[in-house]
Amino acid sequence: MQPPSHSHVLQLDIQGTPQAWISLEQAATHMASGSVAWVDGDGPLATLRGGFNVARGCQSLIEVFPIVALRGAPRVNLFDVVPSFSKQKLFRRDRMTCAYCGQRFSERELQCEHIVPEARGGGWTWMNLVTACGTCNGRKACRTPEEAGMRLLYLPYVPSRFEDFLLAGRHIRADVHEWLAARLPKGSRLN
Repeated sequence: MQPPSHSHVLQLDIQGTPQAWISLEQAATHMASGSVAWVDGDGPLATLRGGFNVARGCQSLIEVFPIVALRGAPRVNLFDVVPSFSKQKLFRRDRMTCAYCGQRFSERELQCEHIVPEARGGGWTWMNLVTACGTCNGRKACRTPEEAGMRLLYLPYVPSRFEDFLLAGRHIRADVHEWLAARLPKGSRLN
């Protein structure tokens, strides 16, 4: 069988909290083992066909949905998890917009900008990084925004678990995107 173009399945815990992107095969294993509590999505992502059962007189089928929630206790405590950082996620969080001049740029024209400069102890954290164009980043240099006389047009924030799954930039089905987007925090820039 040819895998569908959007072959990643969103795995949730029983409460509906995103846990991981899993493969079609992993989701099928969960379905076959009975560990799936509920599914969601506009329809099956794929229908996998198995062997022919002579006693029942039919072929085995497993419909794999794009969102599966597993039984059991949640694996992730939402309050303890800080999403992993990447340059691409930062640019998407900040909507490809420079925090100083407010202009939108392509990804190759953007840079990670430390609010408190790295040379002065500022870390690579969600709360110390914003997106900046090369011109503004060079103008600010190794100073704080206050020292450089450059006002931040938006503040940094740590993405929620739901935002993180959207920021990862996978090619996901529209119904999965809508499902995640419907659960974004009120002030999310991704809305």
